[in-house]
Amino acid sequence: MILVKYEKTEGSGDEIWNDMGEGRICFSREAKLEFLKHKRLQRIKAGTLNDSAPVMNITTRSSGDSLRGSAPCGVRSFRNPDISTRSGCVINGRDTMSKPKVEKFDTTDLDWTDKMPECPVYYPSKEEFDDPLAYLQKIAPEASQYGICKIVSPLNASVPAGMVLMKEKPSFRFTTRVQPLRLAEWNSDDKVTFFLSGRNYTFREYEKMANKVFARRYYSSGSLPATYMEKEFWNEIASGNTESVEYACDVDGSAFSSSPIDELGNSKWNLKKVARLSRSILRLLETTIPGVTEPMLYIGMLFSMFAWHVEDHYLYSINYHHCGAEKTWYGVPGHAALDFEKVVREKVYNHDILSTEGEDGAFDVLLGKTTIFPPNILSQHGVPVYKAVQKPGEYVVTFPRAYHAGFSHGFNCGEAVNFAIGDWFPLGSIATRRYALLNRTPLIPHEELLCKEAMLISSVGDYEDLECRSVDNASRLTIKASFVNLIRFQHRARWCLMRSRECVGVSEHSHATILCSVCKRDCYVAYINCNCYLHPVCLRHEFKSLNLPCGTNFTLSVRDELFDMETVSKTFEEDKDVIDEVKHQSRNGDDSILLSKLYPLAEYDEYNLYCKIELHQDRNSKQSVSGIMDVDDTCSVHNHIHGDNSSSEDITTETHKASPIDVKSTCHYSDDSDSEIFRVKRRSSLKPQLRKPTSSVPSKFERQGLKRLKKVQTERSGHSSAPEWLINDKNYVSKDGFGEDGIKKGTALERNPKRLKVKGNLINGSFECKQIS
Repeated sequence: MILVKYEKTEGSGDEIWNDMGEGRICFSREAKLEFLKHKRLQRIKAGTLNDSAPVMNITTRSSGDSLRGSAPCGVRSFRNPDISTRSGCVINGRDTMSKPKVEKFDTTDLDWTDKMPECPVYYPSKEEFDDPLAYLQKIAPEASQYGICKIVSPLNASVPAGMVLMKEKPSFRFTTRVQPLRLAEWNSDDKVTFFLSGRNYTFREYEKMANKVFARRYYSSGSLPATYMEKEFWNEIASGNTESVEYACDVDGSAFSSSPIDELGNSKWNLKKVARLSRSILRLLETTIPGVTEPMLYIGMLFSMFAWHVEDHYLYSINYHHCGAEKTWYGVPGHAALDFEKVVREKVYNHDILSTEGEDGAFDVLLGKTTIFPPNILSQHGVPVYKAVQKPGEYVVTFPRAYHAGFSHGFNCGEAVNFAIGDWFPLGSIATRRYALLNRTPLIPHEELLCKEAMLISSVGDYEDLECRSVDNASRLTIKASFVNLIRFQHRARWCLMRSRECVGVSEHSHATILCSVCKRDCYVAYINCNCYLHPVCLRHEFKSLNLPCGTNFTLSVRDELFDMETVSKTFEEDKDVIDEVKHQSRNGDDSILLSKLYPLAEYDEYNLYCKIELHQDRNSKQSVSGIMDVDDTCSVHNHIHGDNSSSEDITTETHKASPIDVKSTCHYSDDSDSEIFRVKRRSSLKPQLRKPTSSVPSKFERQGLKRLKKVQTERSGHSSAPEWLINDKNYVSKDGFGEDGIKKGTALERNPKRLKVKGNLINGSFECKQIS
C-alpha cells in the first residue's frame, strides 16, 4: 500500500494522507472534521451564488424501474417520467424532487442545533429491566414531560441483527420507499409524498448500497459526530444536491433472535413480546395488527427520515436500535400537542390544504406522515422540543400524544412496536373522537378494550399478588374512572332516547365491536339500529336528521352484559379516589355538552344516575328485553358529574345537526389513493367532501359489522334481507389484514368473529374466560 501526503490542515498539525493503492483519503479525526466543515461552507456559499435549481441525472431505462441513475453524490434519483407521473412525482406540473427555496423555513443559521435540550436518558439495572412496562410506568411521570426518552439496555444481543435477517430468515427481502430530500411550501401545488421505489433488497444488498453512498460523500466508512451530521441533514434538506434517499420503513418482521443463547432476545424487552405482556392493554386484542401489536423493521441510510407524526390512537411506542449509524430524534411532549398543531397550521401549512377548520385541520394532514420541517420553528413559538441521539443497544420510547420526527446518520436497522398501559385510556378516548370527526377508521376498538379491562379489574378484586393482575393501582384508578365516565354517558344517552321516544324497541347483542355507519366510531356497549340492520349508528348523533333508506324506526341494541357493567361501575364509584378522577376526566370531556345539544329538552327533566329507564312501546315496537334497562329501582340519586358544562380545549363536540345525513353515502368509504403512494396506516387526507366512492359496495372493514348484523337479523327472523353481495362475499378480509394496496388497514379488528367475554370466575388463581361467537 502506497501512502502519499495529500494536504496539511493549517493550524491543526494533523496530516491527511491519500491511499493511492485503494483510492481513498485517510483522515485523522480532527483533520477530517475541519475538511468536512470546509466543504459544507463551500456548498453553502455556492448555493447562495447560484440560485438555479440543481441539475439531476435523467436516465431512461426500458425496464421501468422507479429509481434512476446516480445523483452526483451517489444517491439514486427518482426520475422516470412515466413512473413519476403515474405515482404522483409530478404534481400540478411541479417536480416533487426539485429544491426551490422555501421562504418560511430559514436554514441559513443552524446554531439552534447546538442549543436544543436533550431528553432524559435512563440506565436501568438488570433487576429494573426485568419488566418493561413496570419500569416505564415508574419513569413515566418524569419522562412523559419530554415526550421522548432514551433507555440504555443493560443486556446485549449476542446474535447480531444482520445474522438474524440473513441466517435465521434467509428469505427476508423488502421494498424501499423513495423520500425526496427537500422542504415544501405545503400548499395545494407543493407537497411532499413518499413513493414506493420498486426496488427489492436483501439486508446485505441494502447495507452495501447505503454504505457506498456514505463513503462517496464523506470519504469514510466510520461515524461522524452527531452535531455535525445534524447540520448536514438540515442543510441538505434546504439546498443540498442529494435528490432523494431510499428508506425501508414498516417492514414486517423482527431482528430479535430466537436463539436460546441470546440474552436480549429471551428477555421481555424483545419487542415481539411487548403487546402480550400482563400489563399491556393490547393483549386483549384477539387479532394481530402489524406495527401496533407486532413489531416492524425500519432499515435506513444516510438522511433517510421519519416525518413529524403522532402514534395511532395516541399509543405509546418503543423503538430499539439494532445496529448501524446513529439516529437523531426530536420529540414534543403530549401536553404541548395542541400548541404543536397550532404552529404547524399557522406557520407550515397553507390554509388551502387543510381538510377541516380548527385544530383538527393540521392533525388530519399530519396523519399522512410526510411533513418535515426544522424543529427550531416550534421553539421560536414557545413549543418545547427535545432531542435524542440513539445508538445501537438503546431504546427510544415515545409517550402518548407526543409528536416526533428524526433522521438517520447512515446505514442502520431499528425496530418498533406500539403498546398501551392503563393511563393511556383518557388520551385514547380523545384520539377516537378526533378520528370520528375526520371520519377515519380506527385501528383498535377503544371502547371494547376499556370495558374488558375494567371487568377484569373488577374480577381480580383485592388479589394484589396474582400474577395475572393487569396493571398497578395508579393505572387501575385511571381505568376505573374512564369506565365510569363511559357507562354514565351510555346510561344517560339511553335515558334521553327513551324520554324522546325516538326508539321503538330494545334488543340485546353479544357480537363484537362494530363501526358506526356515520362517523366510524367503534360501538361496543350500545348502538342504534335501523329496520334492515345495515346502518348501525352510535349514540352521538341526532337520529331525526339521519336519511336512512329503510325508514326512521330505530331499535336500541345493547350488550347482553350491560347490567353487569353498570353494577361494576357503581361499585367503582364507592371509592372516593375514583370519583375524584371521574371529575378530573369530566372536565376534559364534552359528553354532557353533546347530550344537551342532542336532547335540549331533557336538560329540564330530573335525571337520576343509574335510575330505572322506562321503555315506551308503541304498536310498531319490535323486540324488548325486559330487565336490560332496569338496573336498580332503589339506586342512589346523584347529580350528574358533568355539571360544569365546560368545553375541553382538546375536543370538539361531535354533534351532527347542521343538515340531514345521507347514510347511504356515508357508510361507503373509498380510500381514493394511489396504491404506489406511501401512506402509513392512514387513509387519504383529502377533504371529506371531495372523497368519492369508487363502488356502491361498502369497504371490507365495514362488511364485517354488516355481516354480523345480518347474522343477528337471520337468527331473529329466520331469513335474510341482506344484499346478495354481502351473502356471497366470503373474501372480505385478506389473511394478513392488509388491503389491496398493501398498506395497513383497520380490518384486523373484525376479522375474527370470536371475542373474549370476561365472566370473572376465579379458579385456582386464574381466570376462566369464555369464548363466544
